[in-house]
Amino acid sequence: MNSCAVQWMPTSAHFGPRLAEALGIAGNAIDLHRFPDGEIRTTVGPTAATTIVCCSLNQPNEKLIALLLAAEALRRNGASRLVLVAPYLGYMRQDAAFRPGEAISQHAIGSLLANNFDRVITFDAHLHRRNSLAHVFPGAEADNLSAAPAIEALLRAETISPDTVIVGPDEESRARVADIAGHFKLPYDVAQKVRLGDQNVQIAFPEPRMLSGRRALFIDDIVSSGGTLTACAQALMTSGVSSIDVIVVHALFPPPLVVEFGGVGIRSIRSTDSVQHPTNAISLTPLLADALRQEVAGVPTDSSLA
Repeated sequence: MNSCAVQWMPTSAHFGPRLAEALGIAGNAIDLHRFPDGEIRTTVGPTAATTIVCCSLNQPNEKLIALLLAAEALRRNGASRLVLVAPYLGYMRQDAAFRPGEAISQHAIGSLLANNFDRVITFDAHLHRRNSLAHVFPGAEADNLSAAPAIEALLRAETISPDTVIVGPDEESRARVADIAGHFKLPYDVAQKVRLGDQNVQIAFPEPRMLSGRRALFIDDIVSSGGTLTACAQALMTSGVSSIDVIVVHALFPPPLVVEFGGVGIRSIRSTDSVQHPTNAISLTPLLADALRQEVAGVPTDSSLA
């Protein structure tokens, strides 16, 4: 039995093999067979003592069942440590019950995964009122990595224009855009947002004079329906920016929306490969490999449970 290996779900084949190669260890695809009644049969590859399972949890419902079945098979076949690499974690937004009888999905899914995996690694989890993943995955190690170093590496390779202003969609994005702007000695601004519904958002930027005539680089953690991004682009155009480019960590929006984004002045939109998407341009594999090298070496991890 190998001491450490990578296995990946079919929907994470865009990064699972690259991660195995970067770590220099064996890798195998997990096979899923769907029966006519909707059930799935999960077949894992050769089991290692420490098995890293790659499965990004966008469109999560069927994937969660597949993960539970894979974890059962891996444990039964000798895995003593299971590490889940889920660059995007679904069900994290709902961290409180806002109506009587409403489920807290973050708590339910976090407990489910913590009961089956020893460590969970993700990027820029959407935690809202939670300060760390330690509260989400009780009893398991958890790493909430930042995609910022990968974004900065891309911008450094392109030699970002000095007349660029980094912008974010709301106050929650301030730390991210301030950090990236600081690395390039660029100004930044964050929008003031009032959400009127799932797809109805009012946006204004508090420093329109600073934006006028500059190239806007909009950075966000998630683009899903595209409502916030569209409203921000319209506000940026009103403020007189010369161009708008977008970088997003988790691209959850339907690919055809790219055409609509172009209609509100967005010149380009690029994403990390946390979720497979036509806009993928930034690989998270180097950051994942760095976070996993101790697993390969068999050295106890010192996850901060961040």
